[in-house]
Amino acid sequence: MNRRKTAVVALGGNAITSPEREDTIANQFANTRKSLDGVVELVLEGFNLVVTHGNGPQVGNALLRIELARGKAPILPLGVCVADTEGGMGYMIEQSLQNRLRREGINRPVVTIITQMLVKADDPAINNPTKFIGQFYTEEQARKLERARDWKMKQDVDRGWRRVVPSPIPYHTVEADTIRKLVNSGTIVIAGGGGGIPVFVDENGDYEGLDAVIDKDHASAVIASETGAGVLSILTSVDSVAVNFGKPDQENLGTVTLSKIKGYLGDGHFPPGSMGPKIEAAISFLESGGEMVTITSLQNARKAVHGDAGTRIVPD
Repeated sequence: MNRRKTAVVALGGNAITSPEREDTIANQFANTRKSLDGVVELVLEGFNLVVTHGNGPQVGNALLRIELARGKAPILPLGVCVADTEGGMGYMIEQSLQNRLRREGINRPVVTIITQMLVKADDPAINNPTKFIGQFYTEEQARKLERARDWKMKQDVDRGWRRVVPSPIPYHTVEADTIRKLVNSGTIVIAGGGGGIPVFVDENGDYEGLDAVIDKDHASAVIASETGAGVLSILTSVDSVAVNFGKPDQENLGTVTLSKIKGYLGDGHFPPGSMGPKIEAAISFLESGGEMVTITSLQNARKAVHGDAGTRIVPD
């Protein structure tokens, strides 16, 4: 296998749900079709691909439906909500990509794999929930929910109170062997949706789910390493990574080395709630043998791989 011709493309949350449009299924399909331009360009260049994606808005909607149906339908655990959205969104990406490839005259199979990501049962994050999910509440409502449902609630800046859940770091993809075999055969695999379903190994050696969510970019880095990809392409809402973001001396980064980006991270340039996880994922992937990470907007996926747009992070 040619590592340089295998890439994992991580689609950001806005690839399917746009904050400017009502979040209907029709609009989600339209956004999905639009987001695949860069993916198709990489297919045309001969890349073997795994496509991962976020699911924040979709899980939020799923949780809202559960709340509205409380007392009328069974409550679903968070892991099942992740699995449900992973399947539904995978279907949208899969069908949209199949139709686009057919129109381009490209004969490549596409498949979605519901993906479980292993985390450690003693990950410190499990006892320190920080990931916001679901809808906003007043402080009074939040306190009632803490007592009634044993939820952990925190204030999300000045927008209100929300539920927080753990976000442990994944270390292995349960379906890694299957994904790798499919990718090596030329199949385009959609996997790790929403970071995948967090599971751990219990005392009997069985897989067991937990109420948590996994960062999509961390999961993508693990999948990329275990697939043998040379490139991890993180597609987001900005054209490039910047230091001193939003300040007069803001600097957009082009090609930067691993040691340099680690230094920027250590200096606090990349906040935990935005660019931080992407940079951490990039570092993890390169330190495990990856050859290049690109971070750019959806439309610049191919250009970034060739160094003509976005940010490229490379080994020293």
